[in-house]
Formats: sequence, structure tokens, C-alpha cells
Amino acid sequence: MPVMVVGADTEPGQRIIHRFLDNEREVRAFVSDPDVADELRRRGAKVALGDVSDDSHLAGACLNCFSVVLVGAAASDGRERSFASRPDGVLAAWARAVESAAVTRVIWVGDVDTPAVEIDEVAAVRPDEPDLAEAVFDLDAQRRI
Repeated sequence: MPVMVVGADTEPGQRIIHRFLDNEREVRAFVSDPDVADELRRRGAKVALGDVSDDSHLAGACLNCFSVVLVGAAASDGRERSFASRPDGVLAAWARAVESAAVTRVIWVGDVDTPAVEIDEVAAVRPDEPDLAEAVFDLDAQRRI
């Protein structure tokens, strides 16, 4: 089953997605940076390019994914966001998107409070985790979290 990394164009997102691309699994990325999108496509990822605050676009990109990794840095960095002006609005949009896409597992990567989601399996990893990419990969590989 596919895994989606939202914010794969952030520094922590880059580490995470590259760990998944080294695996034999379908990897999807949701990014705002066209240059990163091109590089990830060359590496074999399926890429959605758009506004990270657009929950309907994000939900469509997450359809049929087992896991979605939500990298909080993409909710508060300098990128343009048209549908939410504050980080908490972006995180709320992400929660709506993963619920709408009916994913099984959500892994939040961030150091802020995240909205509740009606998803079977939810985990969180702090972005300062020493081996962030491996921690996220291991959570995704578990049978249940």
C-alpha cells in the first residue's frame, strides 16, 4: 500500500521521503516546490504539486494510501498558502484531508499540538528525533501503532 509524505520539500520531509524511496514501496509526495517535485519524480515518487493548505487537493492525493506522514514544518514555513493563513488552519486542513481519504495510519512530524483525527492509527514523532527518517519508517512498518 502507498505511503504519502506531505511536506516532502521541507528539510525533515526530504530525509523521510528519501528513506521511503530506498524501499520497494509506492511512495507519494505532496510538495509546493516544482524543483523538488521534478527531483522526486526522477527518483520514482508519484508527486502532487500544490498548496499544502488545500484539503481537497491533498485528500485526492492521499486516496488509497495506507499511511500519510504529515510534516508540520510545511504548515509554518515561508511557502504560499491560499486556504489557511495560520499553521493551525493548515493542520486542520490536513486532518480533514486524511479523514476524507480514509487512510489507515497518520504519522504527524512536529512539535506542536495536532488536531484530533478519526483515523484508526495515529502516531507522532518530534522533528528533533536523532534518526527522524528511521523513526518514521519504523512506525510505518509496524503492524499497529
